[in-house]
Amino acid sequence: MSRAARPTRQGEARAVNLRKGGQLSVCLEADVEAHDISPGFDRFFFIHQALPEIDGGSGIDLTTRLLGKQLKAPLIISSMTGGTTESRRINQNLAMAAQEMGLAMGVGSQRAAVEDGSLADTYRVRDVAPDILLFANLGAVQLNYGYSVKHCQLAVDMIEADALILHLNPLQEALQKGRETDFRNLLVKIENICRFLPVPVVVKEVGCGISAPIARKLVEVGVAAIDVAGAGGTLWSEVERLCLRTRRQKNIAGAFSSWGIPTAECIRTVAGVAKAVPIIGSGGIRTGIDAAKAMALGADAVGIAGPVLKAAAVSSKAVVELLTEIVEELRICLFCLGMSAPAQLKGSPLLVEKTA
Repeated sequence: MSRAARPTRQGEARAVNLRKGGQLSVCLEADVEAHDISPGFDRFFFIHQALPEIDGGSGIDLTTRLLGKQLKAPLIISSMTGGTTESRRINQNLAMAAQEMGLAMGVGSQRAAVEDGSLADTYRVRDVAPDILLFANLGAVQLNYGYSVKHCQLAVDMIEADALILHLNPLQEALQKGRETDFRNLLVKIENICRFLPVPVVVKEVGCGISAPIARKLVEVGVAAIDVAGAGGTLWSEVERLCLRTRRQKNIAGAFSSWGIPTAECIRTVAGVAKAVPIIGSGGIRTGIDAAKAMALGADAVGIAGPVLKAAAVSSKAVVELLTEIVEELRICLFCLGMSAPAQLKGSPLLVEKTA
């Protein structure tokens, strides 16, 4: 579509807003977890240490430093939503929980609010979370549709973010109505954002994973961190399938129910080529043991989305309760491995891959 033929900015914002509202409803009301592909953590087990030689309480410190900020545990509430009245409430609940627990958080794609400033308040959370590591978020493909450093800075300033996520979502774009699939020459444009934006730039997938060769290129152009966002968690092809109307569109989306690189494989391979930047492992993290396995495979922190979203639809207290369980599972896992800090998990020989 030519620039002249594109809808007005407010028209684009309305279309994006409607789509985001539909996606949010589907994620809250339907089963959109991957069933035909696993995140891969079940392929591994830890060698239990019956004599851990550590105090399981005061001897364990979960604090983690990420992109210049200290977290009380290496957990990130992954980017999910924004742009609607309901998503504002959800973002507030997520942020209050993150503030209470000392965790990091990302907001959903801010494109709708960049196009229509009246939606900005649905993403703003600093009033309830002044201290958290907060990620702004835009689709990287928008750099091929008129977005520049100026738009990235607007997204950051809009929510007083500490860093910007540029998300990669080729499969999702290919399935959406009004798809934007011009991914040509994006790497050089990502490099430009990394060079001129005054906050760190994180690149993440949205559930199909980042491979080692792509990760290597991203590091070379200056990204500050990589979120692999592998397959095995929320299945965006299924979300889109449930949002689509025609049988043909639904059949095409359904064909991709097992598409993507399992999260465990993403982390392991990306860790081998991206040693200079933090790696965030997300995609199907559901327990503290999953988190520990992700970090043993090479992640510096983990992101959690689907279960937290459903908790946030209830209350911030529900989010705190869920994340408290995950943090405690991680703490017990470290205790049973005789480790005092999450960083000790990375590359540990106590994580073993099961034999067939």
